[in-house]
Amino acid sequence: MAVKRFITMLLMLFSVVAQASTGQGETGKDANYVVAFAQDTLKNDFRRAQLFEVKNELEPHRDIQFLYSDAQGKTSLLIHQIKQFIRQRVDVLIVGTSDARVVVPVIEEAHEKGIKVLILDRGVETKRYTSFLNSDNVLIGRMGGEYIAERLNGEGLVLLMEGLKTADVTQDRTQGFMDVMAQYPGIRVIQRTGNYLRKDALIEMEKLLAEGVQVDAIFSESDSMLSGIRAVLARHKIDPASIVSVGCDYTSEARAAIIQGSQTGSVLFPLGGKATVKAVLDLKAGKQLPAHINIPVNTLVTRGNVHHVKPVF
Repeated sequence: MAVKRFITMLLMLFSVVAQASTGQGETGKDANYVVAFAQDTLKNDFRRAQLFEVKNELEPHRDIQFLYSDAQGKTSLLIHQIKQFIRQRVDVLIVGTSDARVVVPVIEEAHEKGIKVLILDRGVETKRYTSFLNSDNVLIGRMGGEYIAERLNGEGLVLLMEGLKTADVTQDRTQGFMDVMAQYPGIRVIQRTGNYLRKDALIEMEKLLAEGVQVDAIFSESDSMLSGIRAVLARHKIDPASIVSVGCDYTSEARAAIIQGSQTGSVLFPLGGKATVKAVLDLKAGKQLPAHINIPVNTLVTRGNVHHVKPVF
């Protein structure tokens, strides 16, 4: 009986967590066209800003109701929340996932039931959706790699701080970066995983310093992770300005660090919310979308242009 009661309590707790992490925007509460965003996590600064860019862009459209959920970085919860949106028969489902493979069955289920499915930023291992909106992440990795190789004159030890291993964004950025590094035999790369979270990157950097590792440059696949790394350097009284450091996203925090000199650069990575809302409005108008929508990325922000480029959030 005790085991049965324990299982019942767990199920109730899971239900409460799932409900608590599903929110509803104020936009068009009485509208009959419903857009839902199933987001991987709101603990990640970029993912949170991405969701709220969508929300803000939809705000003027009072004929559209906006729903969203926060899977708290748990793929099982993300799947559960997507199933909830399917049961609600939303018109458009936007998905941001941390795993390209595990979510495939529920993505395909939504697509088969006539819901327009927009995959944002991180890809999935199926083509059964409406459209995939993303930027060229291989190019992002290349841009960071080429800049670092130039600053190091082709020699040194470089730390690559990777994001989520299961995300295609991570794999592509790593591929682009390592393709460039392969051209420089004088550069050695060590890789660590920070999961796009400053806390995880902070822990990994602490481990490296405890091992006595001193790097000449860092390429972090997000500015949030680079922020965590800087905090560790400061704690160990290592001047961040002594290390070439390039992040990705170009947040307000990164902008301030670049101006201050504690971060060398950042590859601007669009949130994608504006492009997603344009796709939503096109769908609502009855237009057909291409299977892939490219969101251009081509700006590396350094002290030379930092005052002329607006941060993504």
